[in-house]
Amino acid sequence: MIGGAVVVRRLFGALALLAVVLIGSASPAAAAGGFTLFGDATRVHPGNNSHTAIQLRSIGAGFGGIDFKVPSGLTFADVQNLATDYNFTAASCGLGSPRFQVNVDGKNAFVYIGPPPNYVGCAQNVWVSTGNLATSASFVDTSQLPGGTFYDNFGPADVKYGSHSVTGIQLVADAGFSFGTQTVLVDNVMINNTTYTFDRHGNAEGDDENGDEGGGD
Repeated sequence: MIGGAVVVRRLFGALALLAVVLIGSASPAAAAGGFTLFGDATRVHPGNNSHTAIQLRSIGAGFGGIDFKVPSGLTFADVQNLATDYNFTAASCGLGSPRFQVNVDGKNAFVYIGPPPNYVGCAQNVWVSTGNLATSASFVDTSQLPGGTFYDNFGPADVKYGSHSVTGIQLVADAGFSFGTQTVLVDNVMINNTTYTFDRHGNAEGDDENGDEGGGD
Protein backbone atom coordinates (compact mmCIF):
# COMPACT_ATOMS: atom_id res chain seq x y z
CA MET A 1 0.00 0.00 0.00
CA ILE A 2 1.47 3.35 -0.97
CA GLY A 3 2.04 5.85 1.82
CA GLY A 4 -0.68 8.31 0.85
CA ALA A 5 -3.33 5.70 0.20
CA VAL A 6 -5.21 6.23 3.49
CA VAL A 7 -5.48 9.98 2.90
CA VAL A 8 -6.61 9.41 -0.67
CA ARG A 9 -9.26 6.92 0.44
CA ARG A 10 -10.74 9.44 2.87
CA LEU A 11 -10.74 12.06 0.15
CA PHE A 12 -12.48 9.69 -2.26
CA GLY A 13 -15.17 8.97 0.30
CA ALA A 14 -15.78 12.58 1.27
CA LEU A 15 -16.11 13.73 -2.32
CA ALA A 16 -18.34 10.83 -3.32
CA LEU A 17 -20.67 11.34 -0.37
CA LEU A 18 -20.89 15.05 -1.23
CA ALA A 19 -21.80 14.19 -4.83
CA VAL A 20 -24.66 11.93 -3.72
CA VAL A 21 -26.02 14.57 -1.33
CA LEU A 22 -25.95 17.17 -4.08
CA ILE A 23 -27.99 14.96 -6.40
CA GLY A 24 -31.02 15.80 -4.34
CA SER A 25 -30.36 19.54 -4.19
CA ALA A 26 -28.99 20.36 -7.65
CA SER A 27 -31.32 21.09 -10.52
CA PRO A 28 -31.13 18.20 -13.00
CA ALA A 29 -29.70 19.07 -16.40
CA ALA A 30 -31.96 16.54 -18.10
CA ALA A 31 -34.39 13.90 -16.96
CA ALA A 32 -35.45 10.62 -18.50
CA GLY A 33 -37.29 7.46 -17.65
CA GLY A 34 -34.04 5.70 -16.82
CA PHE A 35 -31.57 8.40 -15.80
CA THR A 36 -31.10 12.02 -14.75
CA LEU A 37 -28.11 14.23 -15.55
CA PHE A 38 -26.91 16.39 -12.67
CA GLY A 39 -24.25 19.02 -12.12
CA ASP A 40 -22.08 19.73 -15.17
CA ALA A 41 -23.34 16.90 -17.37
CA THR A 42 -24.55 17.45 -20.94
CA ARG A 43 -25.31 15.56 -24.12
CA VAL A 44 -22.65 15.89 -26.84
CA HIS A 45 -22.29 14.53 -30.37
CA PRO A 46 -21.11 12.12 -31.57
CA GLY A 47 -20.85 9.25 -29.12
CA ASN A 48 -18.87 6.04 -29.51
CA ASN A 49 -20.46 4.41 -32.55
CA SER A 50 -23.65 6.25 -31.63
CA HIS A 51 -25.19 9.67 -32.08
CA THR A 52 -24.82 10.87 -28.50
CA ALA A 53 -22.53 10.66 -25.50
CA ILE A 54 -22.71 12.34 -22.11
CA GLN A 55 -19.98 14.80 -21.17
CA LEU A 56 -19.15 14.80 -17.46
CA ARG A 57 -17.10 17.82 -16.44
CA SER A 58 -15.59 18.88 -13.15
CA ILE A 59 -14.14 22.38 -12.89
CA GLY A 60 -12.53 23.13 -9.54
CA ALA A 61 -14.89 21.87 -6.84
CA GLY A 62 -17.65 21.20 -9.37
CA PHE A 63 -18.90 17.83 -10.53
CA GLY A 64 -21.01 16.17 -13.20
CA GLY A 65 -22.85 12.91 -13.14
CA ILE A 66 -25.63 10.59 -14.23
CA ASP A 67 -28.10 9.22 -11.70
CA PHE A 68 -29.58 5.95 -12.96
CA LYS A 69 -32.99 4.69 -11.94
CA VAL A 70 -32.81 1.28 -10.29
CA PRO A 71 -35.67 -1.21 -10.03
CA SER A 72 -37.48 -1.67 -6.77
CA GLY A 73 -36.06 -4.54 -4.75
CA LEU A 74 -32.58 -4.43 -6.30
CA THR A 75 -29.96 -5.82 -3.92
CA PHE A 76 -26.19 -5.52 -3.93
CA ALA A 77 -25.86 -9.13 -5.11
CA ASP A 78 -28.14 -8.29 -8.06
CA VAL A 79 -25.55 -5.86 -9.44
CA GLN A 80 -23.81 -8.17 -11.90
CA ASN A 81 -22.67 -5.80 -14.63
CA LEU A 82 -21.30 -2.25 -14.53
CA ALA A 83 -19.52 -0.98 -17.64
CA THR A 84 -19.03 2.08 -19.80
CA ASP A 85 -17.12 3.39 -22.79
CA TYR A 86 -15.15 6.52 -21.84
CA ASN A 87 -13.00 9.15 -23.53
CA PHE A 88 -11.08 11.86 -21.68
CA THR A 89 -10.96 15.21 -23.45
CA ALA A 90 -9.36 17.13 -20.55
CA ALA A 91 -7.07 15.73 -17.84
CA SER A 92 -7.27 12.04 -16.94
CA CYS A 93 -8.59 9.60 -14.37
CA GLY A 94 -7.40 9.91 -10.80
CA LEU A 95 -8.38 10.50 -7.17
CA GLY A 96 -11.38 8.22 -7.51
CA SER A 97 -12.85 9.99 -10.52
CA PRO A 98 -14.66 8.98 -12.60
CA ARG A 99 -16.47 6.15 -10.82
CA PHE A 100 -19.68 4.26 -10.43
CA GLN A 101 -21.15 4.60 -6.97
CA VAL A 102 -23.67 2.11 -5.67
CA ASN A 103 -25.87 3.50 -2.87
CA VAL A 104 -26.23 0.96 -0.05
CA ASP A 105 -27.49 1.59 3.50
CA GLY A 106 -27.13 5.35 3.10
CA LYS A 107 -23.47 4.91 2.13
CA ASN A 108 -21.62 4.14 -1.11
CA ALA A 109 -19.68 1.31 -2.64
CA PHE A 110 -17.31 2.76 -5.25
CA VAL A 111 -16.25 1.19 -8.53
CA TYR A 112 -13.41 3.23 -10.01
CA ILE A 113 -12.70 3.69 -13.71
CA GLY A 114 -9.17 3.48 -15.08
CA PRO A 115 -6.23 1.08 -14.82
CA PRO A 116 -6.22 -0.68 -11.42
CA PRO A 117 -4.94 -0.65 -8.78
CA ASN A 118 -4.27 3.12 -8.74
CA TYR A 119 -6.82 4.23 -11.38
CA VAL A 120 -4.56 6.86 -12.96
CA GLY A 121 -3.04 7.44 -16.38
CA CYS A 122 -6.08 7.25 -18.66
CA ALA A 123 -5.23 8.36 -22.20
CA GLN A 124 -6.91 11.35 -23.82
CA ASN A 125 -8.95 11.49 -27.02
CA VAL A 126 -9.47 7.77 -27.41
CA TRP A 127 -12.53 5.69 -26.60
CA VAL A 128 -11.87 2.86 -24.12
CA SER A 129 -14.26 0.24 -22.76
CA THR A 130 -14.05 -0.71 -19.11
CA GLY A 131 -15.50 -4.15 -19.67
CA ASN A 132 -17.59 -5.52 -16.84
CA LEU A 133 -16.39 -3.97 -13.57
CA ALA A 134 -18.73 -6.06 -11.41
CA THR A 135 -17.35 -9.58 -11.87
CA SER A 136 -16.66 -11.58 -8.72
CA ALA A 137 -12.94 -10.75 -9.00
CA SER A 138 -13.43 -7.04 -9.76
CA PHE A 139 -12.35 -4.46 -7.21
CA VAL A 140 -15.01 -2.54 -5.30
CA ASP A 141 -14.29 -0.01 -2.56
CA THR A 142 -16.57 -0.94 0.34
CA SER A 143 -14.67 1.09 2.94
CA GLN A 144 -17.77 3.14 3.83
CA LEU A 145 -19.70 -0.04 4.72
CA PRO A 146 -19.31 -2.06 7.94
CA GLY A 147 -16.39 -4.46 7.61
CA GLY A 148 -15.50 -3.04 4.22
CA THR A 149 -12.13 -2.36 2.64
CA PHE A 150 -10.69 -0.21 -0.14
CA TYR A 151 -9.55 -3.17 -2.25
CA ASP A 152 -12.56 -5.42 -1.74
CA ASN A 153 -13.78 -7.74 -4.49
CA PHE A 154 -17.37 -8.23 -5.57
CA GLY A 155 -17.32 -11.91 -4.61
CA PRO A 156 -16.55 -11.35 -0.91
CA ALA A 157 -18.61 -8.14 -0.92
CA ASP A 158 -21.65 -10.11 -2.10
CA VAL A 159 -21.24 -12.39 0.92
CA LYS A 160 -21.20 -9.38 3.28
CA TYR A 161 -23.74 -7.09 1.63
CA GLY A 162 -25.55 -9.20 -0.97
CA SER A 163 -28.97 -8.93 0.64
CA HIS A 164 -28.71 -5.18 1.27
CA SER A 165 -30.93 -2.92 -0.82
CA VAL A 166 -29.46 -0.72 -3.55
CA THR A 167 -31.30 2.60 -3.76
CA GLY A 168 -29.36 4.21 -6.60
CA ILE A 169 -26.38 4.01 -8.94
CA GLN A 170 -24.48 7.03 -10.25
CA LEU A 171 -21.61 7.63 -12.66
CA VAL A 172 -19.68 10.67 -11.43
CA ALA A 173 -16.66 12.83 -12.30
CA ASP A 174 -15.45 15.29 -9.64
CA ALA A 175 -11.63 15.57 -9.63
CA GLY A 176 -11.44 19.11 -11.00
CA PHE A 177 -10.23 20.19 -7.56
CA SER A 178 -6.93 18.48 -8.48
CA PHE A 179 -6.80 18.74 -12.28
CA GLY A 180 -8.36 22.18 -12.63
CA THR A 181 -10.71 20.79 -15.27
CA GLN A 182 -11.50 17.11 -15.72
CA THR A 183 -13.72 16.23 -18.68
CA VAL A 184 -14.74 12.75 -19.75
CA LEU A 185 -17.27 11.52 -22.31
CA VAL A 186 -19.22 8.37 -21.48
CA ASP A 187 -21.40 6.23 -23.71
CA ASN A 188 -22.94 2.76 -23.90
CA VAL A 189 -23.19 2.53 -20.13
CA MET A 190 -24.28 -0.91 -19.00
CA ILE A 191 -26.07 -1.62 -15.74
CA ASN A 192 -26.95 -5.29 -15.62
CA ASN A 193 -28.90 -6.03 -18.83
CA THR A 194 -29.61 -2.42 -19.79
CA THR A 195 -27.38 -0.43 -22.14
CA TYR A 196 -27.75 3.36 -22.16
CA THR A 197 -26.78 5.00 -25.46
CA PHE A 198 -28.27 8.39 -24.42
CA ASP A 199 -29.88 9.06 -27.80
CA ARG A 200 -33.22 10.76 -27.40
CA HIS A 201 -34.72 7.92 -29.37
CA GLY A 202 -32.65 5.54 -27.24
CA ASN A 203 -32.27 1.86 -27.97
CA ALA A 204 -31.77 0.42 -24.52
CA GLU A 205 -31.15 -3.29 -24.55
CA GLY A 206 -33.08 -4.90 -21.74
CA ASP A 207 -35.81 -2.32 -21.08
CA ASP A 208 -37.48 0.69 -22.66
CA GLU A 209 -36.22 3.32 -20.23
CA ASN A 210 -33.38 4.98 -22.06
CA GLY A 211 -33.02 8.58 -23.20
CA ASP A 212 -35.63 11.33 -23.15
CA GLU A 213 -39.05 10.73 -24.50
CA GLY A 214 -39.77 12.81 -27.60
CA GLY A 215 -37.67 14.15 -30.44
CA GLY A 216 -33.94 13.92 -30.88
CA ASP A 217 -31.50 16.79 -31.07
